[in-house]
Amino acid sequence: MTKESGFIPPAREIESHLEEIEHHLSEELVPFWMTHGVDEKYGGFLTYFDRDGKPTGETVKTLICQTRMIYACARAHLEGFGDGCFCDQALQGAQFVLKHFRDSTRAGYFWTCKRGGKPLDRKKIIYGHSFLIYALSEFAIACPAATDEDSGTDPAYAALAMAGECSETLLTTACDIAHGGFYEFFEEDWEHTPPGVYGGDRKSLDVHMHLMEAFTNFYDAVDALLPGDWLLEPTRRQAAQIIDLICERMLHPEFGTGLAQFAPDWTPLRAIQFKNVWGSDRETDDPEGRPLDNTSYGHNVELGWLLSWAIGVLELDRGKYAPKIRRLYDHCLKWGIDWDKGGVFCEGPGDGPARERNKEFWQQAEALVAMLDGVEQFGDERCWEGYKNVHRFVMDFVINHDVGEWFALLDENNNVLWDYMGHAWKISYHTMRSMLECRRRLTRLLDRAKAG
Repeated sequence: MTKESGFIPPAREIESHLEEIEHHLSEELVPFWMTHGVDEKYGGFLTYFDRDGKPTGETVKTLICQTRMIYACARAHLEGFGDGCFCDQALQGAQFVLKHFRDSTRAGYFWTCKRGGKPLDRKKIIYGHSFLIYALSEFAIACPAATDEDSGTDPAYAALAMAGECSETLLTTACDIAHGGFYEFFEEDWEHTPPGVYGGDRKSLDVHMHLMEAFTNFYDAVDALLPGDWLLEPTRRQAAQIIDLICERMLHPEFGTGLAQFAPDWTPLRAIQFKNVWGSDRETDDPEGRPLDNTSYGHNVELGWLLSWAIGVLELDRGKYAPKIRRLYDHCLKWGIDWDKGGVFCEGPGDGPARERNKEFWQQAEALVAMLDGVEQFGDERCWEGYKNVHRFVMDFVINHDVGEWFALLDENNNVLWDYMGHAWKISYHTMRSMLECRRRLTRLLDRAKAG
């Protein structure tokens, strides 16, 4: 990335983009999720919606979508949306997860349940556990005054306690003492799953990125609700250790981009699809997996802005990590963004054009936040140009304005390939968080622009 210039976008440009974000949130995205998702009969959330926002009839509940919905509801409430209804939605979602997904005998949480709460896939998958910690911590931060009239308990502190319990479970059952980091796939009894496509012999950047996110948010919640508590320092240390592990082991030594999968000793491996997890991944043409030099533009920039956020929350030395963040953004600007038709491609090598040129909704969402982070942190005008490119693409092609949510996948010519609004892996998490983050960051930039 070029030398810092202290660039601040013109106020009129910021205002124009902020107005579109505000309109999308208040008139489309927030209304959609205020009226979709909550399972009024059994509790928790129903997450499958077709292109018209109508339920598809699928009712399996996944730990990942239940917890991501809790997070998104809590975050929307924290940002002032919903007039209290999002806090109520998050609370009932947390109650459903703790009642039905939690394994009170062996600890941890099951992967999927039937609509009424009976466990289906009883495996313990750390990806889902990371989002449980993240979501319950966000609920504790956003809804400290929530009440549970039926039980008389304090939901915020109960959620924080459950997040802490889950963190302790991971540290005692999933942590790799020999090589560092965490194993990710376990049977119900916490025995490792088989190797290969069942994941028992693999580690990933994706899961460790979300564990960083989870432990950092848990630290933030403890600091907010229990300032001075003994948990603060060990939680901060655990989050910082994951950050260093990511930066030292999981980034390509030449290109600075994310490597996807690893052996237990951190030897990089070709990324394969796992049997029961990545339900929305695209198929690869090679049975051996994606090329070893393959990288995801969306994951790279998501890692960049989450690193930036975590460093701030944990009060770490920003100068130590800033060059790594900038390389992630720089790579996306050079190879990931479609400067002709708009948006961010899916995947490609470290030093050449994109191999997979489809455009996923979540990668657009994360790129928007990352590009604004690049403007705020580094004052680089190219990040603003990147933001404007992806913003226009999202507004013109990705958002289903008639319904309020985003299409899942478009091709390189901006034609819709996957048109559903909700799925086992797609709900409000990426879209809502992205728009709320952009709103917050554009507002800060506007204040700076007006201040001169």
